[in-house]
Amino acid sequence: MLHKGKFRCVGMSDTGRIREHNEDTIGTDADIGLVVLADGMGGYKAGEVASGIAVRTVMSLVKEAVEREDLSLRDPATGMSRSGILLRDAIHRANKIIYQTAKTQANCEGMGTTVVAGIFFDDKLTVAHVGDSRLYCLRGSEFRQVTQDHSLLQELVSRGFYTPEEAHRAAAKNYVTRALGVELTVDVDVTEVPVSKDDLYLLCSDGLSDMVEDEDIHLTISTFGGNLEMLAKQLVLLSNDNGGRDNVSIVLARVLESFPARRRVIDRVLALFD
Repeated sequence: MLHKGKFRCVGMSDTGRIREHNEDTIGTDADIGLVVLADGMGGYKAGEVASGIAVRTVMSLVKEAVEREDLSLRDPATGMSRSGILLRDAIHRANKIIYQTAKTQANCEGMGTTVVAGIFFDDKLTVAHVGDSRLYCLRGSEFRQVTQDHSLLQELVSRGFYTPEEAHRAAAKNYVTRALGVELTVDVDVTEVPVSKDDLYLLCSDGLSDMVEDEDIHLTISTFGGNLEMLAKQLVLLSNDNGGRDNVSIVLARVLESFPARRRVIDRVLALFD
């Protein structure tokens, strides 16, 4: 157990006010510092099949790898962290399973899912995502979105057609430009950010980010952040009070203390000569 006692994780998922069933799936494992959220789409209940495959695959493959691999290693060719490679490869595997299932099971035809996943290791967070499910960070009074949506709307913002404020009021919010299960291969964005004690991280489906302005999410976190269960309930309530047009899912992770990697003896000896 790499991180026992280093994190506090809470997850909550709600059907919302309009949808008949919940196509989101969430997963957490605080002991290894792993958080995952997926927002499924397509066909009657097929979305929840896709999101379930995504979360189970990432959780299973990463947990298995973490127990046997040294996450402090980096790929010498790309400089990519082992954590990033694990997440990317697990999401690629999930994509293939979802794609093949959609092709072979008639009731799953056309299904897909977003995914956002993070591994905490060595005072860093490695994040991998596909689609418009998001990860935010609150550090002190600074609240920011770490991921960038793979959506038509984000493309229009990036090209200057909309301001972020105009985009939040735009009608076509749900057209994603990347999702798992749509093609045999998928591009996965991977990023790594430094982590500090008392940071609070929020993973959410667009059922929250479409229904609630970022500044209201920030205010709610600042108000209820001392109690993660209460905070999760308040964020879901806020989304539903604003219309609840979609399933809303939330994963919260608070960093309780620093978690530097345990260095091998040889690394510590070499460090003396740096």
